[in-house]
Order: sequence, then structure tokens, then C-alpha cells
Amino acid sequence: MDDQQRRRPHTERSPDFAAVDPAMGADERQRAPSAERTVVPIAQVLARYLPAAGTALEVASGTGQHVVTFAANHPGITWLPSDPSPDARRSIAAWVRAGGHANVLPPRDLDLTHTGWQEAVPDGLVAILASNLLHISPWAATLGLLQGAAERLASEGHLFIYGCLRIHGRHLTESNAAFDASLRARDPRWGVRDLDDVTDAASAAGLALKEVVPMPADNRLLVLALAD
Repeated sequence: MDDQQRRRPHTERSPDFAAVDPAMGADERQRAPSAERTVVPIAQVLARYLPAAGTALEVASGTGQHVVTFAANHPGITWLPSDPSPDARRSIAAWVRAGGHANVLPPRDLDLTHTGWQEAVPDGLVAILASNLLHISPWAATLGLLQGAAERLASEGHLFIYGCLRIHGRHLTESNAAFDASLRARDPRWGVRDLDDVTDAASAAGLALKEVVPMPADNRLLVLALAD
């Protein structure tokens, strides 16, 4: 889903976190190479924060490759994937069926730009995850994500946001700047967001930044929680 990552693959793998990869068959599973490259680094960070049990929401789940890997690595957590795209929801459901993941709920139709989207998900979530969302959606989706997280996270829950970001107004690399320009050319509502803008909006919603984790291909994983 991330064109930038397609140009700069990351093949490193950890022996402790294996991506789930059932044999592909004649079904509705879609495959995104970027999802395969990013799932293990993200899973390594999740393992430091996730509790043994609870319910976790993934927004903009895309193909479903991420959520089935997270479900396999954290069998005590009930995972709720979601995506506004019917094609994506069919792919998610197909991946879940193929892997036999009993701890993954049917994917929900959630659009973060719709006011009150969070009313359709449970309260007290131990985690909310968003991967490669901020830069390929309107800013309203980021604001909706932050507000919804503030309302639905458990007191010890965390919001994880993965993707390409500017840091204090500057792109980390020239390729990130080119990627940003290509996104804005496709849709002027899209674009690489600035960390300061995201954290300011998070603070206004009642969230605090706990950690910024460097990730492969000059991406970042933000870890946020309810402010004290």
C-alpha cells in the first residue's frame, strides 16, 4: 500500500516474529508487499506494550495480512479489523479463514472521517493500530482517529500509528519529499504529515506521545496513550 516502501524493500526478519503466510489459493486474499515488509518490525514494538488479554482494533486494515500475524503472535487478544473498502474487508475475512484465527472478529466498515465512528466499536480497547493511513487520507481521518482513540482506549491502552512522517517540518530524505509530492499530486488532501502537527492534534484530543520508534525505510511508529 506504501509506494515508497515498494521502492526500498526491507528484507530483514526476526526469528521471534514470523509473518503468517498461508499457502495462497483461489480465494479473495489480497497481498501487499509493503505489508509483508512492515509486519515484523511493527510486531516487535507491539510485543513491548500489549497485555496478555483484551480487545484491539486495527483501522484501515487493508489486505488483512497484518491483523492475522498480530493475532497469531497474541492469541489472548481479540482482534477487530476494519476498513471502509468492501474489497479490503473480503480480503481480510479470507485471510482470517485461511489461517483459522478464532481470535479475529469479522471486519467492520469504519470510516474515520465520519463523526462518531468510534460508537461502532467496544470501549476499553487495549490497543488501536493504524498503518500507512495518515499520508493517504484527508487530515480529517487523522483527527477522527485521535478523537476516537481518546474515547475508546482503556486507561492503560495504546494507540500505534505507523507510516512516513516529516520531523519538525523537514523530510527525513529526498525520497520522502518526492513521495510527499507524488501523494499531493494524486490527491491534494493527502500528504506526509508532520510529527508536530500529529502530536499537537493528539494533545488536543487528550492523548500523549510516549515513544517515536525509528522503522525501516525511514518510517516511524508512534506510540500514544491517554494523557495523565
